[in-house]
Amino acid sequence: MTLIIDQKTATTDAPILDVLAERWSPRAFTTDAVDEAKLASALEAARWSPSAGNSQPWRFIVARRGTEAFAKVSASLMGFNQAWAPQASVLLVGLYTELRDGEGNLRPTPIYDLGQAMAHLSVQAHHDGLHVHQMTGFVASDLAAAFELPEDVKPFVVAAIGTVGTPDDLVAELAERERAPRTRLAIDEIVVVNQ
Repeated sequence: MTLIIDQKTATTDAPILDVLAERWSPRAFTTDAVDEAKLASALEAARWSPSAGNSQPWRFIVARRGTEAFAKVSASLMGFNQAWAPQASVLLVGLYTELRDGEGNLRPTPIYDLGQAMAHLSVQAHHDGLHVHQMTGFVASDLAAAFELPEDVKPFVVAAIGTVGTPDDLVAELAERERAPRTRLAIDEIVVVNQ
């Protein structure tokens, strides 16, 4: 297991913080209960992330394995996410609250702000020894109905959170993906203008 984690450290072209280079999204999790203090710190990092006009539009459903909430979130997962994600200690749903401008038009910033909160959460979690794998392969309408969410609160992402496990516990296709090296596009492919 340590070997897989070591292999996942990014080979970067410029120096970045270790916590960022080492952060990755596993599919293999142990069934250990989540460390509540570490989970609290991850949520606190999300709480203190920036947002447009300090609107703080993010909301979270925190579902621990073995609870009714966990079963509801797990039931909403699509495809092969159902094969691995329920092994995690926690399934966290990232929600955003719709916001409108003075003319009643939907503002585009809540999804972006939720993304920042999830990024802060995942980096803090990784720093503390937890791993986070975010996914959009779920049925949002099922989650909204299961938790009786208000019309303006939208599920956008589900994250599996826990302690990294071994790829040997995954089906062959997922185990192969778990062992594969991390890759990213080159900087010159993502920077459109660099003057």
